[in-house]
Amino acid sequence: MSPRVTTTEDPRLVFWNRRATPPFTALRAFAAVGEFGGIRKAAAVLELDHAAVSRHLRSLEAWAGVPLVERGVNGGKLTAEGAKFHARITTALNEIAAASAELVNGPNDRALHLSCIPGLASNWLLARLADFRQRHPEIQLVLRPSDTAPDFTRREMDGDIRYVIDAAPDKPPAGEIETVQLARPPVLAVGSPLLLASLGDPGAAADLLKAPLLHEENARQWTAWFEANGVTPDHELAGHRLWHAHLAVDAARRGEGLALANAFLVGEDFKAGRLVDVSARVGAQPIVMGAYVFSARRDRWRTPALLAFRRWLVKEAAEEAARW
Repeated sequence: MSPRVTTTEDPRLVFWNRRATPPFTALRAFAAVGEFGGIRKAAAVLELDHAAVSRHLRSLEAWAGVPLVERGVNGGKLTAEGAKFHARITTALNEIAAASAELVNGPNDRALHLSCIPGLASNWLLARLADFRQRHPEIQLVLRPSDTAPDFTRREMDGDIRYVIDAAPDKPPAGEIETVQLARPPVLAVGSPLLLASLGDPGAAADLLKAPLLHEENARQWTAWFEANGVTPDHELAGHRLWHAHLAVDAARRGEGLALANAFLVGEDFKAGRLVDVSARVGAQPIVMGAYVFSARRDRWRTPALLAFRRWLVKEAAEEAARW
């Protein structure tokens, strides 16, 4: 028989009556089913098997004495009573999660631990941190350049900035996360003025096949760039493989070859005359290969410090993208 609590009972005391509140694990499973739209999706999020979530739901329904989830064709859709109950408990569970995060992180914790791909960190983000510090002097940033995404389940970082390639997306950071796309900048061929002059001022994309090319891990990006511009290389593209975008850009500054980069990485070099937009010189079509994405732990997503940084970062990225 389900419990019945009289309305005259002080609601502050009801919680302590074990018969008046269901098991927390059952509540958590039910909340996930309502939030993610089904038992199987909830099981994946909770990292439980389908049968375990179903058991928790049956337990909660037995406690309540009313059906909360529709079975069969609808496969986990909430009943009318279930939807009402879900709306109430979601607010309470979110408050518990927020209080727990504050307990773990500290009520006055204004430090943000962020990781970022090295090229963007050194060539774009670093020059803008003074502006963020001026706007938010109360927030301390701890920035770690890294080629690998953090494991948010281990609380390695609060947030992460990464370049996600469309053709071969990286495995997303582990853990419950929120993400926002910052920009999808076109990829450009770039080189030093001296190197460009030594190439005889090329006038077409095909002319760049004769130039020394700089690669990251392999020649796939350059191959894709040529093919997008109507050029099919008839030989394997040679050139140094430097593994990191910022190293390829630095080598291009030194006249070692042509690199593929975007304006986030080389915008200041264009302004200073250290690099030339070779794509524009040869009339190449813009090609987009991926996006910059900001990810953060879900429990930190709306905290004041991370919210301030996220809004600032989105604004800065949008302004940069608009310039090019």
